[in-house]
Amino acid sequence: MATPLKRIRGLGAAHHGTETFWRQRLTAVANVPLLIFLIWFVVSHVGASYDKVRECLANPIVAVLMLALIWSAAIHMRIGLREIIEDYVHTKMCKTVSLMAVTFFAALVGLASTLAILKISFGS
Repeated sequence: MATPLKRIRGLGAAHHGTETFWRQRLTAVANVPLLIFLIWFVVSHVGASYDKVRECLANPIVAVLMLALIWSAAIHMRIGLREIIEDYVHTKMCKTVSLMAVTFFAALVGLASTLAILKISFGS
């Protein structure tokens, strides 16, 4: 017979406790100002030349904010998709393949975006 304390220590069915919940909320909160910055950046550069936009993206502060947005959004996306897959995909093999695909996709998006920003920032 399990006591309420024993059930709490077990961290629930997924054995992750509230860690994923809080990580999802943290990335959501981080995405709000970062997305506002992105919208402001895009709107303020409507009609600007490619060279002007590239020059602005090369600014270290802008580059860091863009990188933060990309990685925060990729992590947020991965957590959300992972939760959906764990809840609704019941075939073990399909679940494993789907979780791997989501993880690789999020990493690929983050890496490709990072390389693009670095190329713009440091030019070639």
